[in-house]
Amino acid sequence: MKTPSAAIFSTGGLPGMLGATADYARDSWQRIVLYADVMRKRGNQYREHLAEEVPNVLDFPAEVVMTGVDLPRPVNYGLVRILAPDLPAPDPSKRPFVVVDPRAGHGPGIGGFKAESEVGVALRAGHPCYFIGFLPNPVPGQTVEDVMHAEVAFLEKVIALHPHSVGRPTVIGNCQAGWQILMTAAMRPDLFGPIIVAGAPVSYWAGWHGRNPMRYSGGTMGGSWATALAGDLGNGRFDGANLVQNFEKLNPANTHWSKQYNLYANIDTEAPRYLEFEKYWGGHVFLNAVEMQYIVDNLFIGNRLATAQLVTSDGIRLDLRKIRSPIVVFCSNGDNITPPPQALGWITDLYRDDAELRAHDQTIVYAVHDSIGHLGIFVSGKVGHKEHQKFASNIDLINLLPAGLYEAKIVDKTADTPNADLASGDYVLSVEQRGVDDVRAIVRPSVENDRKFAAAARVSEINLSLYRTFMQPWVRAVVTPQSARMLELMHPLRVSYERWNDHNPLARLVAKEADKVRARRAPVAAGNPLLALQQAFSSAVTAGLDRWRDVRDTATEQAFNMVYGNALVQALAGQGAGAVPRPHPDVAHERLEDGASLDDEVYQGALVEAGVRALFYVHRFRTAADERRFNLTLKLLQPLFEQGLRMDDFRSIVRRQARLMQHDGEASMAALPVLLSHAHPDAVRAMADGLRQVVLMLDAPTPGEKASLAQMLEVFGHATPAATNTKNAASAKTPTQSATTA
Repeated sequence: MKTPSAAIFSTGGLPGMLGATADYARDSWQRIVLYADVMRKRGNQYREHLAEEVPNVLDFPAEVVMTGVDLPRPVNYGLVRILAPDLPAPDPSKRPFVVVDPRAGHGPGIGGFKAESEVGVALRAGHPCYFIGFLPNPVPGQTVEDVMHAEVAFLEKVIALHPHSVGRPTVIGNCQAGWQILMTAAMRPDLFGPIIVAGAPVSYWAGWHGRNPMRYSGGTMGGSWATALAGDLGNGRFDGANLVQNFEKLNPANTHWSKQYNLYANIDTEAPRYLEFEKYWGGHVFLNAVEMQYIVDNLFIGNRLATAQLVTSDGIRLDLRKIRSPIVVFCSNGDNITPPPQALGWITDLYRDDAELRAHDQTIVYAVHDSIGHLGIFVSGKVGHKEHQKFASNIDLINLLPAGLYEAKIVDKTADTPNADLASGDYVLSVEQRGVDDVRAIVRPSVENDRKFAAAARVSEINLSLYRTFMQPWVRAVVTPQSARMLELMHPLRVSYERWNDHNPLARLVAKEADKVRARRAPVAAGNPLLALQQAFSSAVTAGLDRWRDVRDTATEQAFNMVYGNALVQALAGQGAGAVPRPHPDVAHERLEDGASLDDEVYQGALVEAGVRALFYVHRFRTAADERRFNLTLKLLQPLFEQGLRMDDFRSIVRRQARLMQHDGEASMAALPVLLSHAHPDAVRAMADGLRQVVLMLDAPTPGEKASLAQMLEVFGHATPAATNTKNAASAKTPTQSATTA
């Protein structure tokens, strides 16, 4: 294969080489002019976006429902209802969706950035949809807790607007909004239906050795004193552009070369996508200094959310073990901002084993994408069409899962997929039982690692105290609103947008020349050897920047380990060999009943409870189930829903029966005749027929499932209304094998 340099001399001699050079030179000049024109439009778009009353990048019309400015504890957040005039009206019986966007440097709207988005898939699934966004400037004095109370008020409003919904709202929190939503759910768990957190860091000390360098930033900077300094220089406000700059430092090749080169190299097609994304990327917002300080001290450096150490000013401990709604954690191996260990590490922080997780009646479903980057989790059309679409269309399945840990798997639907009509869209969602050890294998927690970060957290507290005592009074004495504004305008990211727009006297000349270029555009041939040389040069630049990034990240990790792994530093920080950070004990919150109360419930229930137990028994050795089985089950139970059975009541039944089967499967199965004695014989036969269909209509049952189904059909066939609701009735012929799993 010829190299680009060798190809230059194989184009037909000197005339051919001169022709190729002339073609490339003309194309290169045209690309430069068109590139400059796109950057001019980028600067104009930036100024226009910031001039909007409520800057956002939502791709859907919306109407304001509630504004946080009017709350007793005012905040710059607001609740809007998403309108979809081109879609059928939402189903009032379906639970509403509430999408919450991250306030992590950028403006709101990323959750509804495209048609294939979290907002879009919820609307197409027939759910009413709401969005919680924010203004660029915080209300003076607002805190993280104030925002949590505002989210409580917004959810109460959504619940009041949908009295006929099957359940509480599904809430989606992206990135920063994910951990904030979890904090709010720990404070008011009664307001939440299923919770989906996408790309949300919760366990900030977690990460993989040799990767994920952002977690070391707090330690290498000596702690959060730098955050306090930035807030003081901003006259009480923290500039979100600093957070965006931290994101950009993670991938210098993309920041300093690839993003711009991709626009230049594909100038004829890339401009709309580039400008669309830059509208979001350049929409920098602000936080109050006290908000940012709380976040850095308690989360980024302190890691207090994952270990239940946070307590509100009202005395409420923010313990994620209090959350009773299913939690869906969506993360990606390709995400260097929120890698899977940070998204999932709170599970291993809070729970030692599966029994402890189930004892807290908590349901957690996680899905790990192979390669998508951080922003792709929210904005990728492919992710929206696949993962978010399956989560939205199967939210009731997720809501019904018994307590435990599960992994969501999404596979392509093919012509060979049995009963494909029972699965929506182009994919089939299945959930597979997992254990805490499975998550531990992903997170790879380390006591030694935790001790280093605990030492860094203690050093941060000391340095912050020193700063506040000796430096902060002097800094605040010299800072003025004017100096803070000057620093904002001089921020490198803002300068990159502000320096080139129509206010520049040369901009109009470029715009006119760009119009001329578009009229006579002549792209160079794909086989031009100079074009190949250009691409090779770009690859070399990217590789060089990547190598520099790797060296920098390795040095950062080594420096962190050298300082905070030092025995003397750990001892001075109170993290000696015996000091191991542990989560706060959960003495203050509810756990499930003891065995005696469960024993009493074995004989409580009727036909629905009996059917659920029977299904659990037949599938007791099955560790996975997909949406087709769930949808078929709901279809067969539709007459009961029409007679008044509510979805939330059915959820309680399913979870309760699963708990009883785990507690004493043999006694639960022996009590079936008692439960069936309350039902009409026709209803019992209908339930038995439904059980047969669920087991046999989809994938082939195992021999064990066939045998168990035969046992259940025999029990249902012998059920008579004459049976007495006493424990003695359990002496009827029933299976004796214990059902140990749900």
